Amino acid sequence: MNLNFYKYQGTGNDFVMIDNRTKTFPKENIKIISHLADRHFGVGADGIILIENDEQFDFKMIYFNADGSETFCGNGGRCAVAFAKYLEIINTETRFIAFDGEHFAAIKNGIISLKMIDVDEIKVSEKSVFANTGTQHHVELVEDLNEYPVFEKGREIRNSYKEPGSNVNFVQQINESTFRVRTYEKGVEDETLACGTGVTAVAIAMHKTNKTNSNLISLPVEGGLLEVSFIEEYGVYKNVFLKGPAEFVFKGSITV
Repeated sequence: MNLNFYKYQGTGNDFVMIDNRTKTFPKENIKIISHLADRHFGVGADGIILIENDEQFDFKMIYFNADGSETFCGNGGRCAVAFAKYLEIINTETRFIAFDGEHFAAIKNGIISLKMIDVDEIKVSEKSVFANTGTQHHVELVEDLNEYPVFEKGREIRNSYKEPGSNVNFVQQINESTFRVRTYEKGVEDETLACGTGVTAVAIAMHKTNKTNSNLISLPVEGGLLEVSFIEEYGVYKNVFLKGPAEFVFKGSITV
């Protein structure tokens, strides 16, 4: 099978994008998905994204981790919006459906603002915070993020949760409204250069635990800079937006 694909990245979080409006991609075949994501023998990516038609929304986004598991991805969602614009499915605004439900997004000057789900269940423990921002996230403050063993500690914590496990975000506070983040992602099973649902969880966790009073948070990640804004009402985080760039890298074809 000859497959046409497009490569996109959002702050270093990279994805193989496939126009599957004809529904010819064998999305039940985990081996093909994992092969595409393989950085040595395939195209190489943190995840695979399919764009499909939907009767009620502008499009449907289907996201697979590198291991073939299906979930939602914030940076992947922003890249999906950029790809949908390239395909001329949308213009500057869109409503689409994904694994975790409906999303709104807007494009302005190459920056994509993606509305995330409302977050109302936030578990605060002595050393960490847990929240689901489209997928599961563990958030933990550390002092020296440069030297922190993200891979080793991230894998250990990720596996301490019951299946499907949790992504793990290590955070260092820079100032009142800026938090640097490094993330170990389940499904990828490694540190990634960015994680959109991860920085969203970090922003909410830092506000929930009174590390910040701001509702506009800057989040430097290994691949660039993301922003998260929200409104908090009676412990529920609403109107949550993830904002940052999403860029086309290259296109090609591969035999699978």
